[in-house]
Amino acid sequence: MKLDVEDRATSSTSVHQRAESKFGSGKSEAELQEMQKKMEAAAAPGPGHKALEAFVGDWKAEVKCWMEPGGPANVSQGSAKAHWILNKHFLEEEFQGEMMGKPFTGRSLTGFDNIRQTYNSVWISDMQTWMFVSAGKGDAQQKIFTLEGKGTCPASGRTDIPIKTVYRILGPDKHVFEMFDTSKGEMVRTMEITYTRK
Repeated sequence: MKLDVEDRATSSTSVHQRAESKFGSGKSEAELQEMQKKMEAAAAPGPGHKALEAFVGDWKAEVKCWMEPGGPANVSQGSAKAHWILNKHFLEEEFQGEMMGKPFTGRSLTGFDNIRQTYNSVWISDMQTWMFVSAGKGDAQQKIFTLEGKGTCPASGRTDIPIKTVYRILGPDKHVFEMFDTSKGEMVRTMEITYTRK
């Protein structure tokens, strides 16, 4: 029994040494501490996350959709609730709206990547099986955020439609979301959502 305990202790030490060798790669204690500081800084919410605070809350939403450039907008009403999750690392929004006469629920997850210095977002809903993923930057005042990604069209089967989304903070109680199809080399607006705080 004693031998078994010693064997396990030796084995544990060996695993620990291999881990130190793999991740430390012979670095000094000071170098390892510096690496730790960088990792902690990269993982901590900062100014980029603070800028997203304007989107937190309960909102009324007016949605305008355009099926073709210059055509009439289809207007509907919706609501949204946005809150921080995972210790304020990501902003989650649940959206209740109407599309083509049918109610739907959507969710978005938005965050700021401290390493890449980009805003990142993913959108899902119960009217689709694909995820819309986008990434981009904010302006100098952190009031306008422009993200880009690849959209999917169920009607045509295309999965590579270049989509640009723009978030504009108009004040503490109002912001606007716009979506543009840039597949024809021009900014064709397909959607606009105006959020007003409840």
